[in-house]
Amino acid sequence: MNRFFILALFVVALLGCQTKYPGVPEKYHTLLDSAFVKANENATELQMALSETLEGQKEGMAFLISYMPESDLTSLKADFLLENVEYAYKAREKYSWCAALPDSVFLNEVLPYANISEERDNWRPDFYKRFAKYAEGKTNMVDAIMDIAKNIEKEVDVEYNTKRSRVDISPFQAMKEHMATCTGLSILLTDAYRAVGIPSRLAGTAMWTNYKGNHTWNEVWIDGNWHFIEYYPDTLNKSWFVSDAGKADPENMLHWIYAASYKPTEMPYYAAPDGSVMEVVDLDKLPEDVKSRFQRMKEMGGEREIKRFAYGHNVTQRYIALYEESLKNSKLADDELLANVVVFSDSDVTKSESRLKCRVNVMNGDKAVNFGYSPRKTDDMNQFLQFKLKKGEEYQFTVTNPEHEINESFTIKTNDDDTQDIQLILP
Repeated sequence: MNRFFILALFVVALLGCQTKYPGVPEKYHTLLDSAFVKANENATELQMALSETLEGQKEGMAFLISYMPESDLTSLKADFLLENVEYAYKAREKYSWCAALPDSVFLNEVLPYANISEERDNWRPDFYKRFAKYAEGKTNMVDAIMDIAKNIEKEVDVEYNTKRSRVDISPFQAMKEHMATCTGLSILLTDAYRAVGIPSRLAGTAMWTNYKGNHTWNEVWIDGNWHFIEYYPDTLNKSWFVSDAGKADPENMLHWIYAASYKPTEMPYYAAPDGSVMEVVDLDKLPEDVKSRFQRMKEMGGEREIKRFAYGHNVTQRYIALYEESLKNSKLADDELLANVVVFSDSDVTKSESRLKCRVNVMNGDKAVNFGYSPRKTDDMNQFLQFKLKKGEEYQFTVTNPEHEINESFTIKTNDDDTQDIQLILP
């Protein structure tokens, strides 16, 4: 065969490959082919979204479609995706911190329209308008992070409440109900950050090592490192759950700390918000060692069926390191324990509504030990007022709340364990 004819065929084939998805990097071409097949009848919507995306934004649309959960491939429409991409890139153009992000971080932690298994709301245009005022004029992303966290409850009118309709509640549904628990609150905050170009993702655990529950929170990416923050913020990398997260078992996946990822990883995001085992990807797609561990967990704890998949990273060691750092200047002595104190207005200690914020003064004989304020009904159920106390000693707890005319005293003897839960139930 004539070598010039062979060269011509090669050039035609190469041009055909380059023009198959104009403006889209070649690394997405095979992924897009597969996504369009899985989309079935909805493929025309996705193809329309890709073709109508502006030239400089096509990689973003290709990224979303290439790694999209299958249920989204068959249901999401072109208008939804186009609006999401448009506003994400608008934030990248407007905010210097977003413009400076590596493409990989922008694509995976700013651009996605969802976090885990929540309903797919078109929150981005609304949140862009709501939260731009807290980012406006700021040159430091940390200032914007803190301003949004301090104002989000007022902005969306959503508070912690276990009566919400579902754990993984979507932003608009949470705003409609005016309530959410930690997973829903974290979804709200991550979406608020992403709306103004701040990289954010969910993090959490399926179960603390003390088996007293689970938790979900937020992470933000600052200058190449991930830091955590919450809907009810202290400051970066500081919160009530650090000691629980720091006691995670690196050898037990049930107790790992996970961070969510839109782009597939080698493991599921496993922050099961209801405390049960939640399998979020096909086990057969996992590496054999990970697959066998999740199979055992599934057999131990049951399985919660969800419609959408989410992937994750194991970030346990980072939280262990944060906890160990926090303990350097506050380690328990051999004769000390950590008391977890909650005040309840009635005997039903399982309800968030039963908790009551009060001042709690602790005395040992005639000596004042410490004081603080017990968790509110809107605080996470795993949050406590914590005191360092001596083991095997008798303490007087005085609970006061002038607004509710409360002034009650309790005598409690501490045990010999390293921690002790103290529930002060008002008469």
